[in-house]
Amino acid sequence: MATYWQVIFFSLIGGVFSLIGGLLILSKKQFAQKLAVYATPFAAGALLAAVFFDLLVEGIEEADAATVLYAALAGIVLFFFAERFLRWFHHHHEHKDTQLDPAVGLIVVGDTLHNALDGVAIAAAFLISVPTGIVTTVAVAAHEIPHEIGDFGLLLSKGMRRGKVLLVNIISALATTVAAVITFAIGSADKLPLGTLLGLVSGFLLYIAMSDLIPTIHDTTPARKLLAWRPLILLFGLAVVWTVVSLAE
Repeated sequence: MATYWQVIFFSLIGGVFSLIGGLLILSKKQFAQKLAVYATPFAAGALLAAVFFDLLVEGIEEADAATVLYAALAGIVLFFFAERFLRWFHHHHEHKDTQLDPAVGLIVVGDTLHNALDGVAIAAAFLISVPTGIVTTVAVAAHEIPHEIGDFGLLLSKGMRRGKVLLVNIISALATTVAAVITFAIGSADKLPLGTLLGLVSGFLLYIAMSDLIPTIHDTTPARKLLAWRPLILLFGLAVVWTVVSLAE
């Protein structure tokens, strides 16, 4: 059984560690952009592997398969509408106005909510087992690196000063740990339907991989090449998480 200290430690990795990409864009923008290009396909593979090799399997052991799969579908639909109305995950349009934009508040709130959901995912996995929690942390951290690079760049383009961008993102990243500790505390008291929760988490991670990361891979990979570097890195992400899951069994 996982402990609070393990949940705190790994949720900090999942949240605060991901800021490394944002820190790079503050100091070495060109390198950060290159990192995002290769971190994105790795994250996509890691998320898919975490869902299909671990989270759904563990969820079905906690509840019947139909309940878990319905919850996964509900998670996908829920985050589809969350993205549509709050613009949580996608910032594809460019912002050329250098003055501070009123939309900055929405961006920060959306990122904080996103981080909190990452915390729920990590805690739900640790309620199953420590290895499952670690696998989920790896997947979450992998997708957060390119996400935070995008958020840092967006806030800078909106006119926010570098120091404030860093401070705001550190505070936002701590939402991962707060949500993880709360979820773990509730679950430790046997008040959470773990099968349903793992299904929802799977839907959340699938949605990120399929709607955000994979389209980015297609957009940045030459159409004439079937197996360019980025698709191969996706397969590498799959293989890494599958290996971790296999060794943890």
